[in-house]
Amino acid sequence: MIRFTRRALAAVTLALALAPAVARAEPVTIRFGFASIGTDNRPFAGGSAAALAHSEHYVEEALKDEPGVTVAWSFFKGAGPAVNEAFANGQLDFAFQGDLPSVIGRASGLKTKIVLATGAHAPLYLAVPPNSTISSVKDLKGKKVSIFRGTNNHLAAVKVLAANGLTERDLSVLNMDVATTNAALASGDIDAAFGNFGLISLEQQGRARIVYSTKGDDPAFERQAGVLVTEAFEKAHPDLVAKVVKALVQASHFASDEANRDKVLAIWARSGTPDSVYRYDYADQPLRTRNSPIIDPFLVEQYRVQARQARAYGLIRRDVDVAGWFEPRYLDRALKELGLETRWPRLGPDGKPLS
Repeated sequence: MIRFTRRALAAVTLALALAPAVARAEPVTIRFGFASIGTDNRPFAGGSAAALAHSEHYVEEALKDEPGVTVAWSFFKGAGPAVNEAFANGQLDFAFQGDLPSVIGRASGLKTKIVLATGAHAPLYLAVPPNSTISSVKDLKGKKVSIFRGTNNHLAAVKVLAANGLTERDLSVLNMDVATTNAALASGDIDAAFGNFGLISLEQQGRARIVYSTKGDDPAFERQAGVLVTEAFEKAHPDLVAKVVKALVQASHFASDEANRDKVLAIWARSGTPDSVYRYDYADQPLRTRNSPIIDPFLVEQYRVQARQARAYGLIRRDVDVAGWFEPRYLDRALKELGLETRWPRLGPDGKPLS
């Protein structure tokens, strides 16, 4: 009689769960959402390995031998908050989303797992009209400032304000999406705006001026992001989750190679944002830093801090425990199968490389 230890039995169970299905009872459509959208609402995004995976069909290629399995991509002008609504309505299985909206979704009871990072370590920018006298964050007191609430720009902006002795109450904060912010900033209807690479485009057009960036500042001000899967989909289709994650890791590998920098920027430009904007956004940063898929102690700690600060700043009404939220087993398996276990550095909770 063969006896299995608990560890051996768990390993066998996981292997069977992740093994490709011979046949499926019914067709499966993997619904993948992006907390972003291209210029003029075109169905493309840029700036992350997940965006590259979509544009270059990495996921579809990984699933080509899965009969009855298709992929549907959705892009949300409403960014992270809109993704949360879609999750709540049962309209998504996976999503690329920033840290704060993910935390808000968890606080609201959404059942998800974070399976890898993508678009992490991203900077935040502060832009003003070209002729503005504002030259620093401290100059924002009493000014009309756009902050897209509920996005990962929001909490990063709150932390930057706090570091400069300010709170949102010291400003006249306007909740605007990216397109509205850009129009208001260019027309001078607002005094300043916090945001991401969209503000770079305005500066390059001479319609705004960037006066501050989190680049080179405290790493805690960075914007984090990752890919989430619903607990229901992960439980029902662990084999498909494994294939999707592996495809995203392959895209991350390509997007982390400095030899591919020009190609990656050109692919992201399909979103309608010029490659010059991404070149500015990624300047002075290694590709493998921004396109790392790694779930390391730093990433986990950043989500823990975001959850704590979101509660302290009144952005959520209940505490959020990140324990059990991250599910790295699919990522770890993909890294091992692809021989990429040492491809990206792993950071400790303090942001310093682990030995």
